[in-house]
Amino acid sequence: MRHTLSVLVENKPGVLTRVSALFARRAFNIKSLTVGETEHPDISRMTIIVDADTAPIEQVKRQLGKLINVLKIVELNPDEAVERRMLLMKVRADETCRTSVLQIVDLFRAHVVDVHPEAVVIESIGSLPKLEALLRALEPYGVTELVQSGAVAIGRGDHSITDQLKEN
Repeated sequence: MRHTLSVLVENKPGVLTRVSALFARRAFNIKSLTVGETEHPDISRMTIIVDADTAPIEQVKRQLGKLINVLKIVELNPDEAVERRMLLMKVRADETCRTSVLQIVDLFRAHVVDVHPEAVVIESIGSLPKLEALLRALEPYGVTELVQSGAVAIGRGDHSITDQLKEN
C-alpha cells in the first residue's frame, strides 16, 4: 500500500541522512523523497512516499517521531491532498515530426523549454498518471533522456501542518 508522509524537520545538516537511514534500517524502499524549506526558513518539509503495509508504516512513523530534529509527521490521505511532480524529457523532434510532438505537448499543457534542430526538451508538472500518459504519448517519437523530481504534496483546505506545530 502506498503512503505519503509529510514530515516537518528542523532545517539542519544531517537530518535527511538520519530520516532516510531509518527507512533503510526497516528495509523500506523510498519511492519518492523531496525536501525543501517551508514558509519558515528554520523548518524544512520532507515529502516521503513509500510502499508498505499499514502496521509497519505506523511503527516507522513512531520511530520517526523519536528522532531529535523531527517536529511533526502527517500521513496525507490521497483524497485530501494535492500531489505534483515535475518531469523533464528530451524527445527526438526533427522537421518531419516536430509539429506532432508540439501538438502532444499542447494537449498535455506541457511546455517546450529548449529547442534543437533534432530534439526538444519538454517540461511537465502534474500528477503521476498525467506524466506517465505524456511519456507514453511521446515514446513513439523517441524519448532520449528523462529526469523527474520526487513528489511534493500538501493537504487541501485552509489548515497547515506548520500551524498545527504551534498548537503543540
